Amino acid sequence: MKVDSTDLKSIAYTEAGKFEETRFEKIHNVIFDSSNEASIIVAEEIATLINEKEALNQPCVLGLATGSSPIKVYEELVRMHKEEGLSFSNVVTFNLDEYYPMGKDNIQSYFYFMHEHLFNHVDILPENINIPNGMVSADDLYQYCIDYELKIKSYGGLDFQLLGIGRTGHIGFNEPGSHLNSGTRSITLDHVTRADAAPAFLGIDNVPRKAITMGIGTVKSAKRIVLLGWGLNKAKILKDTIEGEETSSVPATYLQDHDNTTFVIDSEASSELTRVKTPWLVASCHWTDILKLKAVVWLSELLGKPILKLTDKDYNDNGMSGLLTEEGTAYDLNIKMFNKLQHTITGWPGGKPNADDSHRPERANPAKKRVIIFSPHPDDDVISMGGTFDRLVEQGHEVHIAYQTSGNIAVSDEEALKFAEIICKLNPDNSEAKAIIDFLQSKTDKDIDSKALRQLKGLIRQSESLAATRYLGVKDENVHFLNLPFYETGTIKKGNLTSDDIDIVTSLIEAVKPHQIYAAGDLADPHGTHKMCLDALFEAIDVLKPKAFMNDCWVWLYRGAWHEWESYEIEMAVPMSPDQVLKKRHAIFYHQSQKDGVMFQGDDSREFWVRAEDRNRLTAKKYNDLGLADYAAIEAFKRYHF
Repeated sequence: MKVDSTDLKSIAYTEAGKFEETRFEKIHNVIFDSSNEASIIVAEEIATLINEKEALNQPCVLGLATGSSPIKVYEELVRMHKEEGLSFSNVVTFNLDEYYPMGKDNIQSYFYFMHEHLFNHVDILPENINIPNGMVSADDLYQYCIDYELKIKSYGGLDFQLLGIGRTGHIGFNEPGSHLNSGTRSITLDHVTRADAAPAFLGIDNVPRKAITMGIGTVKSAKRIVLLGWGLNKAKILKDTIEGEETSSVPATYLQDHDNTTFVIDSEASSELTRVKTPWLVASCHWTDILKLKAVVWLSELLGKPILKLTDKDYNDNGMSGLLTEEGTAYDLNIKMFNKLQHTITGWPGGKPNADDSHRPERANPAKKRVIIFSPHPDDDVISMGGTFDRLVEQGHEVHIAYQTSGNIAVSDEEALKFAEIICKLNPDNSEAKAIIDFLQSKTDKDIDSKALRQLKGLIRQSESLAATRYLGVKDENVHFLNLPFYETGTIKKGNLTSDDIDIVTSLIEAVKPHQIYAAGDLADPHGTHKMCLDALFEAIDVLKPKAFMNDCWVWLYRGAWHEWESYEIEMAVPMSPDQVLKKRHAIFYHQSQKDGVMFQGDDSREFWVRAEDRNRLTAKKYNDLGLADYAAIEAFKRYHF
């Protein structure tokens, strides 16, 4: 896809704070449907700047970021270098930050990251690459930071600065409390920042506590700044940054004073902005059905009143008089929206046989359906939809489970060692188990898991999955371990999806010919495993949709351990009794390697089963607060139309 770089400022351009729809905003931002599309446009702007500077025989000085956000930008720049002749011979780069202490050859270092994603694949001169040295001595660190700052100034400052944003509002590693005029320096990392980095380091205890970072003043000296924000995880901090007051508590708000900054965000990351979340508060609305439901649910939650108790005055006082003009009275509107929500509730996720299904989320026929539950990791099925899973089996549907990845990276070395030692005790001559033990005992931070160790970790996850599916009554032959190749790198960094991944998913769907597909609809991280597994499914569906059996296939999306659908987004709500909640908990417990200090816990100390129960209980409470029946718990789904 070729995009004119001027589009970044011209597409949907509305200057922040100058027009009604952006009156809450203080930073210019552009919202895209997908991070891929946005990344291509950002890469085009960078490429245009490089070429303009080259034509003037001047160096192009780029400030670069790491993390998941700029990955697709770098991929596109590499593509343009290889396919369109984009040269980096006149480019000088300065990276924002580096962990401290951190060696260049450590696979978690930003030196490694930048060479892996960009520098090894383009013609940039090695002497033009500047990345903070994570191994500079403590005695020399202060002067080193001054020299880094002076080197940037010797080139006349940064022509272009690429940024991501952390959930603390940090840019670079400028954590809350950073000063407006700060320069390059060492800094102590916030706990949230370390928790977010924990998956890459296989646990928060392995994440360095300090870093070297360019300062806020250094970043703001750049002539042009583009900040990337992808996914639901970034939605709240982006709202705080774009709409909040300038404060050291959210360092990214300092960019409000920069006169050439653009935030480039995807639709999920924009979801908390006032003009997106509550557009009726900023401008006249075109009241679609989904927007009507969204507004009524919002008003009910805002006022703490059940939907059926909302009044004309409630609507008029909260910017929704235009909605009443269309709908007549609050009474009529309330009943319509209440019925819409009520019709999402069903105890028959596979459809209720011999029942009128005109107001039910699923079809009555066929009474017995073939179902595939796609699970990105070998526990997402029971964590996210264990109650619905149980209902589908109990109600006689042919249920298949497809574990898309092995999940081996989430098994700790200690857990793997335990199993390897058991194997050796049973068979002292087992050379593979001995080799795994030897590898683990000598493993360093620089080592990637051996193939044998990855296989053992994958088998641990498989055995746990089979224990859980047997508990819920699924035959072993209906449990499919797809082991998608994109995941099998041995590190947190995964490969790109290829035709091999798509073919595996396609083959299973074609073999089962399902009437229902359930899949993880997580959009929190566009480069995360859940999103890649969802993309693999969507691409497989695109391949298969001309087939006749796909006309009878409905796709339902659930959310993972981190987020839930908003009440107005839910199209099927499956209630659970207290007994079913307990049964779901037991199914989760079979995934023993993911209990008690799981590596990818984030900054939420609750175990996955606790999070799942709390989330399901909260969904049920939200329904009850809206005036609907009071259930112990609810699992929620949204239909994907293809």
